[in-house]
Amino acid sequence: MMKTEITELLGIEYPIIQGGMAWVAEQHLAAAVSNAGGLGLIGGASAPGEVIRTMIRECRKMTDKPFGVNVMLMSPYADDVAKVVVEENIRVVTTGAGSPEKYMKAWKAAGIKVIPVVASVALSRMMERAGADAVVAEGTESGGHIGEATTITLVPQVADAVKIPVIAAGGIADGRGLMAAFMLGAQGVQIGTRFVASKEAVVSQPYKDRIVKAKDIDSTVTGRSHGHPVRCLRNDMTREYEKLEAEGKTFEELEYLTLGSLRKAVQEGDVTKGTVMAGQIAGMIHDEKSCKEIIDDIISEARALAGKARQYE
Repeated sequence: MMKTEITELLGIEYPIIQGGMAWVAEQHLAAAVSNAGGLGLIGGASAPGEVIRTMIRECRKMTDKPFGVNVMLMSPYADDVAKVVVEENIRVVTTGAGSPEKYMKAWKAAGIKVIPVVASVALSRMMERAGADAVVAEGTESGGHIGEATTITLVPQVADAVKIPVIAAGGIADGRGLMAAFMLGAQGVQIGTRFVASKEAVVSQPYKDRIVKAKDIDSTVTGRSHGHPVRCLRNDMTREYEKLEAEGKTFEELEYLTLGSLRKAVQEGDVTKGTVMAGQIAGMIHDEKSCKEIIDDIISEARALAGKARQYE
């Protein structure tokens, strides 16, 4: 056990939450992370409510530990998924891409712990006022859709701004990252990319291999010119996107280029023309391990570092 406000709030052994990654975070991964002592998440992404209901029920067959659902608020099915999490008695919901205020009353009445992902101090304060139980402060090092502030600058500012627990995300994959998050004022961490390269992640092997082989300089950010930045690993698709972006193409034209590209990489294994979403931390990932091995390694390293730190007291 490693007790923090987050482990107490969520009823988990270790203060590690798996990111609710689209096309990646399904029932097998969520159950494996939860069984290993963290909090697994099923990613709602743009899936219909009944698809998420099926994933929830399948996940319950694989674990008796707490797990949650990430509700992507821009999804056309967000209203349906918001109802499903209540009907299926989900205890934890994280949210992304907006504010969950319209669902907060129903979720709180159902006893759901609500944890929005935020990329700014202002949004963290807004979420606290709306009744959030904690927030995930996600730095720009993360994979996928990102903000501008780095984790090392965002987390302490959010921790100073709100009274609810803060979870750090972005650039965290090992015990050093966990301990750094604690020092910044966080009570736990959310990890995405490291769990993509896990044995239980039901994603294409080329996607996992691309992360494992990535170097420190292999990630790039597309979409900044239109206010929709996305971090992924460089390939033919990102180079074409950057070329068109430099030519001043419209947001709609650029969106057409990436339509279905994440699924293409995750499910079909096309890591040349598909979108290989991954954080800057990919350069630190050198192997594919089970979720239990990943979490055990993080906790063991963190405890060793805590022991070393005591010599400076």
